Amino acid sequence: MTILRQPTRAGVRDAAEKIARILPPTPLFISEIKGVPVAFKAESLQPIGAFKIRGAWHRLTALDEGARKKGVVAFSSGNHAQGVAWAAKRLGIAATIVMPSDAPRLKRESTLALGAEVVTYDRATESREAIAAQLAEARGATLVPSFDDPWIIEGQGSTGIEAAAQMAALGMGVPTRVVIPCGGGGLSAGIALALKDSAITVVEPEGWDDMLRSLEASWIEPVGPNPPPTACDSLQTLRVSPLTFDVLSRRDATGVAVSESEIAAAQRWAGEKLRLVIEPGGAVGLAAVLAGKVKLEPGLLVILSGGNVDLAAYAKAMAA
Repeated sequence: MTILRQPTRAGVRDAAEKIARILPPTPLFISEIKGVPVAFKAESLQPIGAFKIRGAWHRLTALDEGARKKGVVAFSSGNHAQGVAWAAKRLGIAATIVMPSDAPRLKRESTLALGAEVVTYDRATESREAIAAQLAEARGATLVPSFDDPWIIEGQGSTGIEAAAQMAALGMGVPTRVVIPCGGGGLSAGIALALKDSAITVVEPEGWDDMLRSLEASWIEPVGPNPPPTACDSLQTLRVSPLTFDVLSRRDATGVAVSESEIAAAQRWAGEKLRLVIEPGGAVGLAAVLAGKVKLEPGLLVILSGGNVDLAAYAKAMAA
């Protein structure tokens, strides 16, 4: 795909204005950890259960009438899928989503319920990017990547605009550090653009921490061979994009990796303390804070990026 422009802070502001016209801000909760107040942005309470609705809306509303008539194609394990399907339904655009055959049932069913066509693939042997690109070319449709797109990055960055305004209204000032779940880096890059005075820490599951390693190396490092199993289906990105890496590296973002047990503990904490259902991928930022891998400090903001859980897996995590 040819990128015609770079994501910008002005684009993030435009996206935030667009989204404010159709959706209320997601709640911001304050809870203490070891006596330090921490702000939690509950993107799990979006209509589709995740922040992905933001980038999808910003991207699809940027399409001209001719492009809308030809439809869109996206690839996702579920949250971006639902975001694109939700936006497409509201705008009257046909949407096709390439999803792994092992995607959580809830995410697949929700995507179908929003009217999208779902094409499945084998995560281990097939390339979702290649399948989606072929479908888009054959149909003349617009390809809507989950993070490698300037509009998507800008749309996700509106999360930071909202959270900063909410923290200011509560007298907490500008976020000093934002802790953000990271797959391909669209959310973290967007927030890095939105909040120029906040430190950025991205969090990934152990073995899938390619953004962390890329930031440390100063060039893009893909996920290694035979990565370990993870409950974080939404964060299983094999390689970050130059777009997201460039934004985060220029902002001197740092990275943290968390274990599966730390992620499950964070899900339990969110349920017990915040009364929120958070999916594994949405809980990694909280996991890093609870595990002491991110320093507690005034003005800390943690993004809870999604809440689309597999109920059986969630029950198991909560019972551990």
